[in-house]
Amino acid sequence: MTGQTLSEKIFSRAAKKEAHAGEFVMADIDCAMIHDITGPLAIKGFYEIAGRDAKVWDPSKVVILFDHQVPADSLKAAENHIMLRRFAKSQGILNYDIFCGVCHQVMPEKGHALPGRIVVGTDSHTCTYGALGAFATGIGSTDMSSVFATGKLWFMVPKTLQLMVEGRLPSRVTSKDVVLRIIGDIGADGANYMACEFRGEAACRMSMPERMTMSNMAIEMGAKAGMFEADQITFDYLKGRVADPAAVKEGMVQGDPDAEFDQKHWNVDSLEPQIAMPHNVDNVLPVSQVPETRIDQVFLGSCTNGRFEDLALASEMMKGEPVARGVRMIVVPASREEYMKCLRAGLVEKFMEAGAMVESACCGPCMGGSFGLLGAGERCLSTSNRNFVGRQGSPQAFVYLCSPAVAGASAITGTITDPREI
Repeated sequence: MTGQTLSEKIFSRAAKKEAHAGEFVMADIDCAMIHDITGPLAIKGFYEIAGRDAKVWDPSKVVILFDHQVPADSLKAAENHIMLRRFAKSQGILNYDIFCGVCHQVMPEKGHALPGRIVVGTDSHTCTYGALGAFATGIGSTDMSSVFATGKLWFMVPKTLQLMVEGRLPSRVTSKDVVLRIIGDIGADGANYMACEFRGEAACRMSMPERMTMSNMAIEMGAKAGMFEADQITFDYLKGRVADPAAVKEGMVQGDPDAEFDQKHWNVDSLEPQIAMPHNVDNVLPVSQVPETRIDQVFLGSCTNGRFEDLALASEMMKGEPVARGVRMIVVPASREEYMKCLRAGLVEKFMEAGAMVESACCGPCMGGSFGLLGAGERCLSTSNRNFVGRQGSPQAFVYLCSPAVAGASAITGTITDPREI
């Protein structure tokens, strides 16, 4: 037998037997997450499977978050929130319902995603937690019903694609630009049902916020998971967030060099900022090749780029200048913790003085939710992860994806702007 990749080792632990790509295994789930959009259907299915008086397999391994429609933006949303609160109370489940933030930020920062573990969530961007060395993936609400009842789920162990990111990132070029370039090169289906491992000199040097951006967008190339091997950066990030540091060390496994995997290479020494053009995430151009484009709105936030480091970079690019006339800028920190960092650093004041709107931590404009919707013909430059038709409002609107540096520079010029020219 050959060696094992990172994901094969994680599945071997979860299935209690040696697992290799292509095999079907029944895996133990270490943590399961639902949010206010997908949670009600999962709960309904759970009761249909197990009965109205049933208890979830292990309430300490289930987490509920409110982030997509919070505060409630409709009567239906309010009713869903009531249902979820009642379910959490009756089951003894931890419920982050008081504006803690976007699920994919809160889960890592509250210590629910550990290296070497299998984490599932009823949201496609659950793959974000792969930044910490977990095998994290999105599942459907009906699959989650089964997890609630049994604590297990069938998987086909995925093949591994190593994405080698070498060199050093130039100034004002970010991990968002790297992952957009990768998606542009291999396509939206270029890694279908694969475990993508981000490796190489540049990848290993990335901070946890940068890694989370990369892993978050693995789903946009069709991947089942997007992972970094856990290292000292991982351990330092989880310090103080996890009660048992030994559990972190235990999960810091590494793939074997003789494992079977595919590999693709990028060198980022001369990479420039990248833009995903409407209406596909893999429709990517270097910013120098983007025609002059007037924008109506800038959205800075989301589970992709709503962390303090992202907002600080955008603010730096704005250099104290006001938001361009005719442009709306919406800033949404990814969590309460990130919001408080921004407050203490004076970023909220700077954005407000520039004319931006700083909102409470939530998904908001990313999903065309309770605010920030686009009208027909409007153009939004967004640090989020998807630019499909109708994603942020009207199907006649246009969404361009970018890094926080591009967002900050463009907010003060009113056109899509290369941050290296500011």
